[in-house]
Amino acid sequence: MAHDTQTLNKNRMPLHPEHPVWVFGYGSLIHKVDFPYLQRRPAYIEDWQRRFWQGSHDHRGTPEAPGRVLTLIPAQGQQCVGMAYQVKPEVFEHLDHREKNGYLRIETALHFVDGNQPESERGLVYIAGPDNAAYLGPASDLEIAQQIACSEGPSGPNDEYVLKLAEALRQLDTEDDHVFSIESLLVKPK
Repeated sequence: MAHDTQTLNKNRMPLHPEHPVWVFGYGSLIHKVDFPYLQRRPAYIEDWQRRFWQGSHDHRGTPEAPGRVLTLIPAQGQQCVGMAYQVKPEVFEHLDHREKNGYLRIETALHFVDGNQPESERGLVYIAGPDNAAYLGPASDLEIAQQIACSEGPSGPNDEYVLKLAEALRQLDTEDDHVFSIESLLVKPK
């Protein structure tokens, strides 16, 4: 699959122009909210976990020196906590562009953790699978942290992405061993 998935997302999952849609953020969408939304609620999705296995050629790295950003991998019995946003369909013009580097929209169940009704909704999440051209795949936490420490792109340093995400996860009062391990390797004295 090509790097730019904007057209693919529009064609494979058209949205009704008058129906708001929930979208789940598990990475930068938690803390970098550069789009309008109707509602925002803490939520989780089941059977997925975060991993820094996706290359960033357009935001946190370059084609010559890609950074590493998150994608989700299947993980039976796991919960991935993040933030859900109810948005108007036209917001996906922006989100599809922002998440164009190998990410596809998929439908999933969102479970809200704020105690309000409804307790769950159907929504969309962007996932970059191993069949996309920017996929870097697994590596040790140390190798991932070393690549992140040396990467920078148009959206800024790659380590900033990790540090802001770790802080946002703490504000959501959630643990993520992978993210916090990478963070700890990045903030160690050099």
